[in-house]
Amino acid sequence: MKRIAVLAAGCAALALTPVAEAEAKSRYEASITRTTYGIPHITADTWQGVGYGVAYAYAEDNLCLLAEEFATVAGTRSQHFGPEAKAVLGFQEVDNLSSDVFFRAMIDLPMLREGAKSQGREALLLAEGYVAGYNRFLKDAGAEGVPADCRGKAWVQPITIDDVLRLTEKQMLLASSLALASGIANAAPPGKTLARFDQTLPRADELGLGSNGWAFGGDATSDGRGFLIGNPHFPWNGPSRFWQMHVSGPDGYDAMGVGIAGSPIPTLGFNRDVAWTHTVTAARHFTLFALTLDPADPTRYMVDGESVAMTPLTVTVPMPDGAPDVTRTLYSTRHGPVFVAPQSGVTWSATSAFAMKDANRGNMRAIDTWLRIGQAKSVGEINAAVSETLGIPWVNTIAADRHGDALHADVTAVPNVSAAKIAACSTPVSGLFASLATLLDGARAECDWDVTPGTPEPGLMPASDQAATIAREYLANSNDSYWLSNPRIPHPALSPILGRHASELTLRSRSNFTETEALLAAGKVDRARAKAMVFANKTLAADMTLEPLLALCADAAEPSRGCAALAGWDRRYEASSKGAALFRAFWAKAARIPGLWAVPFDAADPVNTPRDLNTAAIGDKLLAALGDAVAELDAAGIALDAEWGSVQQWRAGGQRIAIHGGPGTAGVLNYQDARPAPGGGLVPVHGTSYIQIVGFDDAGPVVDAILSYSQSTDPASAHFTDQTSAYAAKAWHRLPFHADDIAAQTITPAKQIAE
Repeated sequence: MKRIAVLAAGCAALALTPVAEAEAKSRYEASITRTTYGIPHITADTWQGVGYGVAYAYAEDNLCLLAEEFATVAGTRSQHFGPEAKAVLGFQEVDNLSSDVFFRAMIDLPMLREGAKSQGREALLLAEGYVAGYNRFLKDAGAEGVPADCRGKAWVQPITIDDVLRLTEKQMLLASSLALASGIANAAPPGKTLARFDQTLPRADELGLGSNGWAFGGDATSDGRGFLIGNPHFPWNGPSRFWQMHVSGPDGYDAMGVGIAGSPIPTLGFNRDVAWTHTVTAARHFTLFALTLDPADPTRYMVDGESVAMTPLTVTVPMPDGAPDVTRTLYSTRHGPVFVAPQSGVTWSATSAFAMKDANRGNMRAIDTWLRIGQAKSVGEINAAVSETLGIPWVNTIAADRHGDALHADVTAVPNVSAAKIAACSTPVSGLFASLATLLDGARAECDWDVTPGTPEPGLMPASDQAATIAREYLANSNDSYWLSNPRIPHPALSPILGRHASELTLRSRSNFTETEALLAAGKVDRARAKAMVFANKTLAADMTLEPLLALCADAAEPSRGCAALAGWDRRYEASSKGAALFRAFWAKAARIPGLWAVPFDAADPVNTPRDLNTAAIGDKLLAALGDAVAELDAAGIALDAEWGSVQQWRAGGQRIAIHGGPGTAGVLNYQDARPAPGGGLVPVHGTSYIQIVGFDDAGPVVDAILSYSQSTDPASAHFTDQTSAYAAKAWHRLPFHADDIAAQTITPAKQIAE
């Protein structure tokens, strides 16, 4: 722990304002009280103290996870874990060597330090306190107090402000540059091809990005106040897991909710007056640029007829066990790094290459935005926060307030590229990329992003050109575009960079609107019926297809076993549902059959079209898909009528916990993306995580919630699987926000930490 003595200087280097310098002289101090399920309530009188307490409490629950994250963003995974092992970057895995090269090349610390200076003082002090709190925990724990999973590991070590900046940058890039990490790390001029690697241009649905969110205004609720349901879909493993916290800090800040690794405050949650959630937006936060190369040199590119040199950057990655370091030279352009995606046809030839420009690179504004949201007293103030900062990186903001207003703001850091510019700056191959990314002509300077005065960074699209709606009925999103957040109030068309307009919705979005409209048709929204909707585990795909499929079965000899199993299924993904696994396997195949629906999509009726299984034209293919699904389950040793909870289970230590919820592609709102598990069956890897149902009474928020995968990743913790068992039983937890409720649920005496 020798580095602890150095940290004061590192922190002071980032204390960039007179106010920060003054407060840096005061000692860090926080109180941590744990309530049911180990939820920490952190109280501090300074923003440094808030960061100090949050980091300490997070390390108590997830030290190994967070320490590994700091090794990841420092680009030292190869040294500690081997170059061929895997790293979790956002929502996917890449090899450690590619991860290290990516972070060593893409993390621009001087830029991040300058970006940090432009933040409000609160964000700076939070970061400073976070460093001190993490290091204080390491000091208190000592060598023997570190969890067994990382005890004695060289990568568990004190941190500095730079580590926090690196981690913040990584979180901003989760839905953009990080998805192309291998392609950036392995890009080389022609004739210098590196070892084979896999990289495609990822689709959003392939990244596993998801979530559902509902904000109900006073006209739709039983008490006339706002009401919010948050159902984000995030990974069950890794640094993007949510962690619950309640933070009471200076300036009246008092917010409760969740954040991911490194978050010093709740980034999704509620306070006394507002509640908010996020869903991954359909907007694109980067553009690609097609480069026309100088015929004399493939590391030079043409702009308006002039040859421009790419900027080389050589990075060196240390290897384990005395092996030679690996050195690579990557190249960058005025638009960003050159990248390749061979499986998508994106290569670097003698005549052409591709670069990526990311709107979230260097985005140090997000914590300021979430601070303002946490202090907001109305959804109008939330809308102002996201609009003025453009700091929200890649998610919609859905909110409700005690006054009865609801908000859906699809306002993020996106390229300022209009529909006209996309058309004027297209290239002969832009159409080939259109479903995956926006490709512009890099040979013309006029095709760079437009600059609108007043935006926090040049080239960002102003909020006035993005979509934000405030209503008194309801607004919802399940990751489709800004176009529809309520079928009765479609949004006018905006730039295609923000998502498709008047286009077919996913089945999960259609299920969202179908179930919401049914909820409202039965009366004003109340808590009990909201809970029932969230965990109903219905599947729209089955409701639309099962009866005609079974009618086909009546006239076919095969696959009779599959038909019988589906005939007995309740069309749900409850743990007790029999036949759910078979439909999951069937739908994964059937949904890809061309001409699936007899009635095509109609933009005038987006919730109910396309529909009607086209059995007359593709009946044989549907039965073949069912037969293939039967064979798949037989090969996996899964009975066709197995209870879903015996197939989809969370495996932690010696426990196996039956997990309800199912595939979002089948229109299941309670989405669980499950993958084959060693020894058979399925294990959830991504999906329903922190679920909150928030209303308001005269005293403040009334919240029922559950964190599906629990607070701690330490198997020795009492909070390793406790909420997972509660989620499995659909046992909601009334969160303690007020002092009396916190006292009633306290499970350990308050811990006072200071230095």
